[in-house]
Amino acid sequence: MIPTGGRPSGSSPTPIAEAPAGGFPLAGPSTHPDPRTHAYRQDLADIALAGTVIASHYAEPLQCHVARAAALKAGPSAESETLAELEPGASIRILDRSRGWVWGYAGGLVGYVSAAAVGA
Repeated sequence: MIPTGGRPSGSSPTPIAEAPAGGFPLAGPSTHPDPRTHAYRQDLADIALAGTVIASHYAEPLQCHVARAAALKAGPSAESETLAELEPGASIRILDRSRGWVWGYAGGLVGYVSAAAVGA
């Protein structure tokens, strides 16, 4: 007789994958990289952080330049804290573009810049 669980009674579950020889050791609490210098959010992270942080999606940053002077902001709002002032020609590595803002790295910091200030 096969119960509703899909296995004959008394049988052992079949492992899906073998664990590594040493198992999965726990070495203390998890630590996350500094979000001011490492681009990750719950929904998106730099592909370079795969295996370090958990996110719904990972992306490779797109290299762009600031076309005009702009502020690197802590959030996607003109009222957000200014983290740095970017000069025209400054490099920015973009991970997300949404609602008039881009999110990525500039000058070693992670933040938001007005999409209107960014060129290709």
